[in-house]
Amino acid sequence: MATNILVPLAQGCEELEAITVTDLLTRAGFKVTTAGLDEQTVIASRGMELIPQMTLELALQNEYDMIVLPGGLPGADHLNEDQRIHDLLAKMNSSGKYIAAICAAPKVLASAGLLKGKQATSFPGAIPEQDLDGINYKEQTVVIDGNIITSRGPGTAMDFALSLIEILAGKAKRDEVESPLQRPAA
Repeated sequence: MATNILVPLAQGCEELEAITVTDLLTRAGFKVTTAGLDEQTVIASRGMELIPQMTLELALQNEYDMIVLPGGLPGADHLNEDQRIHDLLAKMNSSGKYIAAICAAPKVLASAGLLKGKQATSFPGAIPEQDLDGINYKEQTVVIDGNIITSRGPGTAMDFALSLIEILAGKAKRDEVESPLQRPAA
């Protein structure tokens, strides 16, 4: 059975994160669905035009093993203002499904109450001060706490995506995807 992953794309999302995540997860053989909050072409934070495969409304008719929220502003704010995203996050969390967010998008998880008692990271200052209470905030590249995975920003997108692959399919699959990327050894 295929692993299904949803990547919602909001106006003003960070294109480097959206593209890196969808590309690497697809290379790993997962079924990745990009969904726009509406029927419009998404204009990302640096002006790149992204064409989602379907609308969020249509995407919500399917079940997913993981949801990945790209960051960027105002993209993360648009995700945070969409009740459908909050409802899906709550549903997936209660089912123990994987929830991942990078850059400014962990603010959506914090706003939804999913980071209370959890370790998490984000772009510095992205999570409002009032939402940090109860979060064990880390300044690491990728933070994994149970079914919640968070990351720092565009520069950590590849590490983030590779971590998601390892979580879903193991280290051998991560290595298989990472090797041809020709990343320098750390």
